[in-house]
Amino acid sequence: MSKAKSSKRPTQHRSEALLTLLESLPGALFIIDDASIIVYANASAQSIIGVSPGTFVGNNFWHSTPRLVSPALYQATQKCKQTREPIEVEYVSPVTQIWLHVQISPTVGGLLMQFHEKREAQPHRETFSPDEHLAVDILKNIYIGIGFLTPEGILLDINEAPLADAQIQREQVIGKPFAETPWWSFSSTSQDLLRAAIVRASEGETVNFETLISPRDGMDIHLEVTIIPHKSMDDCVEYLVFVGTDITKRKCAEANIHTLIDAIPQLVWTGRPDGYVDYYNQRWRDYTGLSTEEAQGDGWMRCTHPEDRQRVLETWQCAVQTGRPYEAEQRLRHCTTGEYRWFLMQATPYTDSWGAILKYIGTCTDIEDKKRAEQQLKESEKHWRVLAETVPQMVWTTRPDGQHEYVNQRWCDYMGITVEYMQSNRWAPLSFIHPDDQAGTRALWQHALDTGEMYEHEERFRSIQTGEYRWFLARAMPVRNDAGQIVKWFGTITDIDEQKRVEQQLKESEKHWRVLAETMPHLVWAVRLDGRLEYTNQRAHDFIGSLPDYMLSEKWRQYLHPEDYELVQTVRRRALETGTPYEIEYRLKEGQTGAYRWFLGRALPVRNDSGHIVKWLGTSTDIEEQKRTEEALRQSQERANALMNSNIIGIFVGVGGQVVDANDTFLHMTGYTQEDLSAGHISWSHMTPPEYLARTIEAQQELNARQSTTPYEKEYICKDGSRLPVLVGAVLLRHHPFQAVTFVLDNSARKELEQRKDDFISMASHELRNPLTALKLQITLLHRQLTKQGIQTAALASMETQANKVARLVEELLDVSKIQAGGLEYVRELVDLDMLVREIAETMRHTNPSHHILVHGIVGTNLLADRDRLGQVFTNLLSNAIKYSPGAKTVEMDLSATSETIRIRIQDHGLGITSEQRNKIFDRFYRVNDSRQKAIPGLGMGLYIVAEIVKHHRGTITVESKVGKGSTFTVTLPKGIDV
Repeated sequence: MSKAKSSKRPTQHRSEALLTLLESLPGALFIIDDASIIVYANASAQSIIGVSPGTFVGNNFWHSTPRLVSPALYQATQKCKQTREPIEVEYVSPVTQIWLHVQISPTVGGLLMQFHEKREAQPHRETFSPDEHLAVDILKNIYIGIGFLTPEGILLDINEAPLADAQIQREQVIGKPFAETPWWSFSSTSQDLLRAAIVRASEGETVNFETLISPRDGMDIHLEVTIIPHKSMDDCVEYLVFVGTDITKRKCAEANIHTLIDAIPQLVWTGRPDGYVDYYNQRWRDYTGLSTEEAQGDGWMRCTHPEDRQRVLETWQCAVQTGRPYEAEQRLRHCTTGEYRWFLMQATPYTDSWGAILKYIGTCTDIEDKKRAEQQLKESEKHWRVLAETVPQMVWTTRPDGQHEYVNQRWCDYMGITVEYMQSNRWAPLSFIHPDDQAGTRALWQHALDTGEMYEHEERFRSIQTGEYRWFLARAMPVRNDAGQIVKWFGTITDIDEQKRVEQQLKESEKHWRVLAETMPHLVWAVRLDGRLEYTNQRAHDFIGSLPDYMLSEKWRQYLHPEDYELVQTVRRRALETGTPYEIEYRLKEGQTGAYRWFLGRALPVRNDSGHIVKWLGTSTDIEEQKRTEEALRQSQERANALMNSNIIGIFVGVGGQVVDANDTFLHMTGYTQEDLSAGHISWSHMTPPEYLARTIEAQQELNARQSTTPYEKEYICKDGSRLPVLVGAVLLRHHPFQAVTFVLDNSARKELEQRKDDFISMASHELRNPLTALKLQITLLHRQLTKQGIQTAALASMETQANKVARLVEELLDVSKIQAGGLEYVRELVDLDMLVREIAETMRHTNPSHHILVHGIVGTNLLADRDRLGQVFTNLLSNAIKYSPGAKTVEMDLSATSETIRIRIQDHGLGITSEQRNKIFDRFYRVNDSRQKAIPGLGMGLYIVAEIVKHHRGTITVESKVGKGSTFTVTLPKGIDV
């Protein structure tokens, strides 16, 4: 214990001595740690701060010592911390206005600061305030709020104006967090704005914002705030400069402006001098659906058409940079419809008396209708120009005073001039007009310009290529606006040189005109003003069958059909009264036959130079064939309508796989309704069962290739799911190649009858087979017994032959029945086709000694197939060849092979088959109706069975035939068949 006490006492004595030393040092002494917390302050600190050390030790130095806080002191402490070297600084206390000299030394874990009061600055001492003296003057004299902050937001200094507004002393806020001072503490929103701005500024960003502060009760000030970071040489932020400008008056003025522009029935907005758009009136917000906050700055780009954004933004920025009025066309999106409409954006800068821009006031004027009209006008102008360049005339336009605006290329080519030349002089065309015509042209054109009347004149123009003059008809019409004022003239110049020559020729010789009338393939006639015929050509005389004098009297009218007389008289009388051309159809009786034929009569008035009608010229064109065609078309339409309305056959029109129209019979057959048809719920492709799909596709391919299909059998799935057997045929519409008319015949009754027949055949063949087998067995036994007894009888041989025929017939009936049931059996074995064909040929020679059967060629390969079924095919074909060639004694078989197929041809020289029958001979029970072939026995089952067997072996069978020349059946089998 004594040792402990003895060791503690010297330490205590040393601490007391150190404190006594610190207390005895001149000036105020502070020791702060790295977090700026005051660790120690001597007694002198009380005199310089004005409070006892116990009130601030342990607190933040910058918060607790407002009389000492200064931007210069803050910079010096930061520098000492960085360099760890002693430093001195002098500055004026913002609160006491006393010069302070400060010595700052680094310590372990903090700083030691010693303050001395001075009467004036020492010139050799270092100062750290940014232009300290200038800053002091500014802080004292400027009205706007300016302060200095630490990067953390501690207020280091502020000028007098904000203090006066808040009616507070400087020491009440210096060293405090700026966001917690009276100016900001009334509103958490303003505090959040300031804190966020300080954070951004401390990171090196200059921050601008507007907010509302309340320095004291009853006083609200709108501030435009700028916080500027001050950086050191190493680009670190040392302190922040706060500038707050009072914009309360401006805000009030803006509020008044906003009230005014909200009442304007137009889209209005305002912008700052820097181009920041800060307000939109209610009409603008209603149209775009954006609030003012959403659209401020460049938020308005959100409702601008993407294609316009870059262009409009560049135009606006250029106007702001140059101070000029802004004007641009852009599309704005309507918030409800999403539709973009064109607007004219205009903004005018408003300046003060010195010319500085205070505000931009902008408007948005809806010009959608104008833009559409301009687009339509452009398209109309474009179409008009295309038309003007394609018509076989010279086309031109002028202004109301006659100055040319446009001439087409045909004009330029004919006269060898340019559009620019025509635009240079309103009378430029006169130099190309014949001298004899120039005065009349000038006078008439000037009269038209003066009066607004239509211009029309015949004049001669010289061709630049040939130098010759040609006659043209010049016409011009004025175009007027809604007020009736002429806005331009449209004119054409039509080449009538040929017409003029014809007129001249007609004037020179009436004979020439008559020759022309006589050569025309029509009845030609001329009528005087009193309605009497003056002339008829020879063709009219020949048709009527009378002399010219007879025709020129009133008696020709008896050749008019009685039913047409009154109509012709009425039309002619009206034409003579009004002078308008007419056209009418009527019937005239032919003189030789007495038959009436239809004619189309046309008549035009012939006028003299004064415009008075002198006669009528007319033609009557024979349209009998046309009328017959029209009648035939009408009757055809009636037949088509009758067919469509028939209750016998169903008809529908298909496009692709869809039924787009159908008659009631088809709808009744399939169970669908007109409502199903109108709704597009009927699809013939979906109505086709899967097993008929391949045949349907084959028919569709035939339809595309031949524009029609051979009728074929199939089934349709009706609306209720039942199946309807039908016979179907189709044709493509000539003028609508993607539409087909399909004819559908209900085949259910025939199918039911065939099923009954098949059932009967199946039953009958099975019932006949057993007794027939017993009969053949008995014949065989009887034949053996008689042979043993040495008795030969032709009757028994004939009986056996007939029994074999019946047995073959029964077997064919059984095969047909099995085919229909899908149960025809096949055996898979290796077949030597050459041997099989020759065996069958040899057998047929023995059974048919009347014919020579010749076999040519070899196949030279074996097939994996059913030997008996293939033998049945060739036996049947040879048997038919022998039966149907009674007058020819030779039947030929030709065998050949390729790398992939085998071909067997059986050719006879008999009766032959017509082309219409060739497509049917493989149908079941089909028999040719020819009288000679009817005498040949058979039920029409053989070729049907042959075709089914060949088809099962993946082969084909075709027939070529000429009546009286014979037939050739060709069987083609693939080498790789496998039954």
